[in-house]
This record gives sequence, structure tokens and C-alpha cells, in this order.
Amino acid sequence: MEDHREDPPTGLVAALARARSPERPGPDTPAGATVRAWAGPPRPIPEAGPGRLDLRTLLRLSLAASDPSGRLRPTPSAGALHPVDTELVVGTGCSLPPGRYGYDPLCHRVHHVGPPVDGTPPGVTAALSVTAQRTVSHYGHRAWPLLLLDTGHATAALLLAARVLGADQCDVRMDGRAENPLAVVRIPPPDGRSPRSPAETADLPTPADLLARRSTPPPLPGLPPRDALRAVLATAERAGEGGLLRWCAAVGPPRPGLMELAPEGTALRHYASGEARPTLAAWAAGQAWFADAGAVLLARGCPTDADTAHIRRAHLRAGFAVHLAQLTALRHGLAARPVGSWQQADLGAALGAAPGRDWVVHALALGTRHADEENPT
Repeated sequence: MEDHREDPPTGLVAALARARSPERPGPDTPAGATVRAWAGPPRPIPEAGPGRLDLRTLLRLSLAASDPSGRLRPTPSAGALHPVDTELVVGTGCSLPPGRYGYDPLCHRVHHVGPPVDGTPPGVTAALSVTAQRTVSHYGHRAWPLLLLDTGHATAALLLAARVLGADQCDVRMDGRAENPLAVVRIPPPDGRSPRSPAETADLPTPADLLARRSTPPPLPGLPPRDALRAVLATAERAGEGGLLRWCAAVGPPRPGLMELAPEGTALRHYASGEARPTLAAWAAGQAWFADAGAVLLARGCPTDADTAHIRRAHLRAGFAVHLAQLTALRHGLAARPVGSWQQADLGAALGAAPGRDWVVHALALGTRHADEENPT
């Protein structure tokens, strides 16, 4: 694969420290092309024959844009700037011939960029990298955490689409060791086994679920029911790579405070009292609506002394887990909106613990009522 590294020239550790500071970004700069300029002409993705992995549907359900501007896609992105680029290494058993392809999510086409590498396994391997300029153009020095979170969301979107297509043995790599690609998803072709039983499909999303994923515009009022909030927290905990991140939810009245899953994972418990949402609103780039969200799922960790690999891994995993939690929220009828830009958000220090150990990394605002229900036309 070609190396298109765009790590910040000062290093990721310094970039994260600056992104967490109160410094404001400067004026917007040009974002450049909305899609990477892949070599070669665009090609349609063929229909999948029997026993083939359906790449057309896989990409439609995960990364394809549904409007000409490219803003509306089934994966969240800070500022709808969508910096994630996808290169497909296709082996046997797919609806495309073996080879390397760049994916254009605006026209839902691929560009053939080369032959398959030696030892390419059957199925498809999606390698995710970023064009940093797209996000830097608006968020400036705050961009790099957002770029990593966006990549985590895109990784989860590919995994969910693969599961819908019956691929249950996917391999996801987000270890944080490489600058490029940042994440890799390997999806095998169909294995020819008998169809899933109803029990196996009960918790799977449907294609309609995946295409309906959208970040709800604020405000997001209304405290979620406890069972829905527990399900969202449980999804994040399962996906968040145990020990790397900790998860909690800030809730308002009647008992404002921070809630987490009890050790057995079947119930919620309060572990801190007091109204946290106004402080979170100030930390979340001053987004005032956040103070009235029904609940806020928080991923926290990534201490000040984290090295580059830890920073990448924590942010990639946070985006991945929040994406899955967002789908759980939507399937429980909740409004949901990921929030990725955080300044001075040292939650541990605010709760009286040692400073610099427990930063807010990512969040998902939750509510029971959508903005159009609050402001009917």
C-alpha cells in the first residue's frame, strides 16, 4: 500500500496536548478535495454472484455518501468533513476481481490501483487512512483527535455492514502502532454455512438500521429510560477494549450525577453526585446545548503521559465503541449525537483524583426527543 502519512509535524503527543488546551482554532482554510484522487478511471462495483462477498452492499451500508455534497454518510464525522480514505485489498471470493482498489464514497465507485499483494487472503481487507487537511481546514490544531475518532467510527461502520452480510469472523486491527493505515478490517467471503437462526439474528442491525444512522441535530432533551441507558453503556464497555478506556454517563434530574455499569453489568449505579452537564458543555468546545442533553455517554482515559501508540489506540477505540453505542441508542428509540472535541476536560481531576490521568476522549449525547419534536413547524 502507498504511504500517505500526515501525522502532525510536532508529533501526536504534542498535538493532543495542544488540542486539549483552551487555545481556539484560527480562521478556516481550504479543505481541498472531498475524495482522495485515486489513479485510474472509476469503475462500478459488480453485483455479487453466489458465494461471493457483496462489496457493493458492504460499502453502501458503511461508507457511501447519499447526497451529492458527500455530507450525508452512514458514519459520523466531525464537521461532516469525512477525512477517512479507504483502500481495498481484494482477494478471491468477492464481487470484484483480486487487486487493490481505492474507494470513492461520493459516486460509490472504485479505482483499480494495482495488483493484489502476495499472500492476499480471500475476502477483502479495508485499510483506513486519513487526509488530514479536510479536518484541519476547520478545526486547526484540534484536528488530530477528531481524525482518529472519525477513523474509529468508519471501522465500526464496516464491521456492522459485514455482520449484516453474514460475515461473523471479521478481523479488526486498531493497535495504534502504525501511522498508515490507522485501522484495518479484514472481512472473509461467505463460508457457505446454513443461514443464521432467529436467535443469532435477534441482535443484528438491519440494512435499514445502518442506512438510517444520522447524528441527531441538537437539542437532545429527555432522560433516557434506565434499560436503554444500560444497553448503551454495555455496548460501549464491550467494544471499548477493557482497561484502555472507562465509561460512564452524566445524567440530570431527578438524581443528577455520573452513572456506570455495576460490576456484573446488569444494572446501573451512581458513583458521583451533582450536575455535570454544564461543565461538560464548557469542555465540549462551549456547545451550550450539551447542558440540556438527556444523558451524555463519556469515554475517558488516555492520560497526559500516554505515548503515540496509546493515543492512537484510545481514540480509535473510542470512536469505534461510540459508533456501536450510537446504533444501540437509535435502536432503543433515542436521539444520539457523537461529540469529539474536548478542551481542558480532565474529568478525574474534577472529581478529586490525580490530574492528567482521566481525560474525556469522546462522548455521545443522548435524549428521548428530537429537535424537530421540540420545535415543530
